[in-house]
Amino acid sequence: MVEKRYILSKEVAEQKLHRLALEVAEHLSGDEAPLILIGIRNSGTVVAEKIGAYLQPFISTPLEIISVSFDKHLPKEIVLSKEIDFTDKNVLLIDDVSNSGKTLLYALKPLLNFYPHRIQTIVLIERMHKLFPIKPDYVGLSVATTMDDHIHVEVTESEVTGAYIE
Repeated sequence: MVEKRYILSKEVAEQKLHRLALEVAEHLSGDEAPLILIGIRNSGTVVAEKIGAYLQPFISTPLEIISVSFDKHLPKEIVLSKEIDFTDKNVLLIDDVSNSGKTLLYALKPLLNFYPHRIQTIVLIERMHKLFPIKPDYVGLSVATTMDDHIHVEVTESEVTGAYIE
């Protein structure tokens, strides 16, 4: 059995999510375009909901949270939880862990049919093994890992409870 090496506790994860929300609020200060957070299922959706909750008191524009789901190994069909016109909106694409950039890249696909005001990406943990031209705009924690390591973000229905490497 492989031992879990924790890199984030629940408390530290909460601090990082709060800091990410404050960074977004500062960056969007004065921008009146509506904001849509898109969480990549499943863990990314929990991260998006937490960031949205932390962000709400600091922005005056409408904020909506939806999710996107697809097979990360063969991303042919990409499904949004709600059909939205993203034209002239700020969009934050959110995932738990960024590794190669592939998941973030494919999650952008539904947005290409619109003309968003801005698209940015947030990841709780970045691994820095880029194979695709996607670099997160906001990062909670950057971790140097080997390609054989796997990072898992533990979530309950509404909380990030930790993250570990195995």
